[in-house]
Amino acid sequence: MHVICFGDSNTWGYDPRSWLGERYEADSRWVDILAARTGWAVRNQGQNGRTIPRTAPVFPEDTDLLIVMLGTNDLLQGHTPQDTAGRMEHLLTGINLARKKLLLIAPAPVTFGTWVQEQQLIDRSHTFAQCCRVLAEQLGISFADAGDWAIPLSYDGVHFTAQGHHAFAAKLLEVLK
Repeated sequence: MHVICFGDSNTWGYDPRSWLGERYEADSRWVDILAARTGWAVRNQGQNGRTIPRTAPVFPEDTDLLIVMLGTNDLLQGHTPQDTAGRMEHLLTGINLARKKLLLIAPAPVTFGTWVQEQQLIDRSHTFAQCCRVLAEQLGISFADAGDWAIPLSYDGVHFTAQGHHAFAAKLLEVLK
């Protein structure tokens, strides 16, 4: 099975404890944990700071599953949940794969921390998850809400801890069964 994980720093495996934007070790990144536990060919297309692109990338035709988890950086940049969901809809409808091959994951909601100091941003992250659920239903694609998974976040209120990556991988494996 060929899987692509398309997302931001939490997909890439950013370690917020690092000074130079380093990653967690492979055994503590959810994408690599997924690959190790399933034996699938899993490609990490996470990128630090990625917002929802205006144009959908072209994914290989032999992709069996595309997991998309984006939107947190859009919210951090001041976009509303509704605008962010509109950008997500534009992305998803432009993807060259069959909708049955897509899994949209609403990111874990942010919490208070060094990057998140306003309740409004936390509320917006919860609202965005609801928007993603509605969008997935409208488009007929699979959906999961990482907000239901109790993912531990770091001191910044945005990035997964190493334990958070393990928790995320375990919940994602349940969804994929």
